[in-house]
Amino acid sequence: MTASHNNKLLFIKSIHTVVWLFFNVVIFYLLYAAIANRIDKWVWICIGLVLIEGLVLLAFKMFCPLTVLARKYSNSTKSNFDIFLPNWLAKYNKHIYTTIFFIAVIIVIYRLTFG
Repeated sequence: MTASHNNKLLFIKSIHTVVWLFFNVVIFYLLYAAIANRIDKWVWICIGLVLIEGLVLLAFKMFCPLTVLARKYSNSTKSNFDIFLPNWLAKYNKHIYTTIFFIAVIIVIYRLTFG
């Protein structure tokens, strides 16, 4: 792999990690707001952002577009080749955060239904 490819991969990994951090804030704010019964406009924005992310993943056959782009610069088979996360977290990332998201949405629905 050339130095240019390494630099491009490093850039993609950095951007991917920042996006991942952003969605952590989104999902954990949603969970906090649901538990604290603070259903406000931000809850709906968070839900919308996660649903848009889900549509993007569906469009890219359950891969992040940044992963698809990073694949051009790496032959690694590790789950974290394209992001600065521990391999286990990168591997189970979608499962973990989808579960947290659905728990938060279930709580929001409960709050809206039963006050």
